[in-house]
Amino acid sequence: MHATTPPPSTWWSRNWKWCVPVLAALLLTLFAAFVFGILMLVFGAMKSSEPYRHAMTQAQTDPAVTAALGAPIQAGWLVQGNFSGNGPDGEANLSIPLDGPKADGTLFVVAKKHAGEWRYETLAVNVDGGERIVLEDDAAMPLP
Repeated sequence: MHATTPPPSTWWSRNWKWCVPVLAALLLTLFAAFVFGILMLVFGAMKSSEPYRHAMTQAQTDPAVTAALGAPIQAGWLVQGNFSGNGPDGEANLSIPLDGPKADGTLFVVAKKHAGEWRYETLAVNVDGGERIVLEDDAAMPLP
């Protein structure tokens, strides 16, 4: 009888113990990057919308809001709500966190777009602690 030598081991059989966790971590990282990218697209679309920009300008220039929150007023990261704009029509329902040096608050925006013009049903800041400041909107009259 002659002795048989074992077949040479493959790369996979020698390295699977470190390769599997590395591949799993890579897939998890790619998935997290994909989800983060989708969130950035959604938040970017909301933050670039006309209702968001208009509401932030109104809040940052309103004397009552500036007195309550302090200056400068910055928008927080996590905008909540929904926005849809289809040509001449659209709808926005946003809740925008505000950060000021004196206090924080939330800017609420409810707007509808008809025939290319945004009209604001709600444009108000709730200051943390209970005060509500309704913003005057000179650009458009609220819908009935």
